[in-house]
Amino acid sequence: MISPSPSRPAAPLRTGEAPPTARVSPPRRTAVALVAVLGALTAVAPLATDMYVPGFPAMGEALGTSTSAVQLTMTAFLAGLVVGQLVIGPLSDGLGRRRLLLTGSAGFVLFSLACAVAPNVAVLTGARFLQGVAGAAGMVLARAVLTDRFHGADLPRYFAVLSQVMGVAPIAAPVLGGVVLSVSGWRAVFAVLAVLGGLLVFAVVRAVPESLPPERRHGGGFTSTFRAMGSLLGRRAFMGYVLVVALVSAALFAYISGSSFVFESLHGVSATMYSLIFATNAVGMLLAGAVFSRLAGRRRLNTLLTAGVGVCLLGALAQVVLVVTVGETLAGTWISLFVTAAGIGLVFPAGMSVGQAVGRSAPGAASALLGGLQFLFGALASPLVGLFGEDSSLPMALIMLVAVTAAAVALFALARPWQGNGEPEATTRRPAFRGGRDADAG
Repeated sequence: MISPSPSRPAAPLRTGEAPPTARVSPPRRTAVALVAVLGALTAVAPLATDMYVPGFPAMGEALGTSTSAVQLTMTAFLAGLVVGQLVIGPLSDGLGRRRLLLTGSAGFVLFSLACAVAPNVAVLTGARFLQGVAGAAGMVLARAVLTDRFHGADLPRYFAVLSQVMGVAPIAAPVLGGVVLSVSGWRAVFAVLAVLGGLLVFAVVRAVPESLPPERRHGGGFTSTFRAMGSLLGRRAFMGYVLVVALVSAALFAYISGSSFVFESLHGVSATMYSLIFATNAVGMLLAGAVFSRLAGRRRLNTLLTAGVGVCLLGALAQVVLVVTVGETLAGTWISLFVTAAGIGLVFPAGMSVGQAVGRSAPGAASALLGGLQFLFGALASPLVGLFGEDSSLPMALIMLVAVTAAAVALFALARPWQGNGEPEATTRRPAFRGGRDADAG
C-alpha cells in the first residue's frame, strides 16, 4: 500500500487564495493541452452512462433478462460514480493526483472489457459498478487538478469548459452508441469505451503531470485525509454551494428522465424532433457557459451564480404556471425548459468554481463532495418523474421547480453570496478588465 507523505499539512488558506505553488498558471499552450485532457477525463463517465442505452432491448434478449434488470446496470454505474468520487477525491489530497488518475483510467479499461464479455446480467451489473468507481477518478480529479494548477480568472473559465463537456457528452453518447450498434452488437460499445480508456491512460502519461507536490499533501494517513472531508461538511458556506449545484443537478436529471415522455407521448413529436428539441436546449446550456467564460473575470462569481439560479427559477416557475393556467403546449414547455437549461449552464461552472475555491485547503475532498452529491441528487430525482403519473408534464415541472427553489434557499441561507466567498482576488479588487488583460494579470 502506498502511504501519503508524512509532511505536515500546509497552513490553511484564506477563502479564494491560491496555494503558493499555484500562484502562476501554466503557459497558455501547456494549459490548453492540460484542459483538453481533463475535459476528456470528465466526458468519459457521461459517455459510459448513456452510450449503451440504444442497445437495451438487444442486451435483455442476449442475456435472457428483464428490462428492469438491464436498467439496474445503469443504476449500478451511477452508484459507482458517487462512491468513487467520495473515496478517490479525499485520497488524492494525501496521495497526489497523477497516480490515482492513472490507476482509475487503467481500471476503467479493465472493467469496460469485463462488461464487454459479461456472461450474464449479474456479472454485468457488478462490472458496471466497478466501471463507475474507476470512471469517477477522471471526473473528481479533473476538478482537483484545475484547482491545483490555476487561479484568478483562469480557474472559472476552465471550469466552464468542463461544464460544457458535461452538457455535450450525455447528448452525444446515445448517438455514438447508435453508430456502434449499427455496425456491431451491444458488447462492442463497451469495447469502444475500453479503447477510449486506453487513450486516456496515454494522454494522462503525456499531458497531466503531478499537480499536488508532497509538501502540500495532507499528512497523517487516511484518517487525516477523510477528516478533511468532515471539516468541509461542517463549513456552512461550502455546503451551501455544494447543495446549490446538487439541487440544480436534480432538476437537470428530472428533465433528462422525463422530457422524452413529455415531448413524444404528450405532444406527439417524433423521435427525430425530440432529438432536435433536446439538442436545442443543450445549446442553451453551452451558450450560457460561453457567456460565463466571458464574464468570469469581469463580474463576481457569486453574482453570476445568483443570476443562474434566478434564470433556472424563472424557467421552472414559468413551466408550472403555463401547465396550470394554459394547459399543455409544445411551445410553452420548450421555451420554459430552454430558459431553465440556460440557467443551469451558468450555475454549474459558477458553483463549481466558487465551491472549489472555498474548499481549496482540501481540493480533492471538495471536488468529491461537489461531484458526488451532484450525481447522488440527480440519481434520486430521475425516477420521481414516473412515480407521479404519466398523463401530464406537471410532475416533471413541479419536481424541477421544487429542486431549483431548494437551491435558491441553500444559496441565500447557507452560501450567502453577498459575502463574496471564493471570489478570485482580481474580481474582488477590480470589477472589470482593464486594457484587455486578464483581471488577475500584473
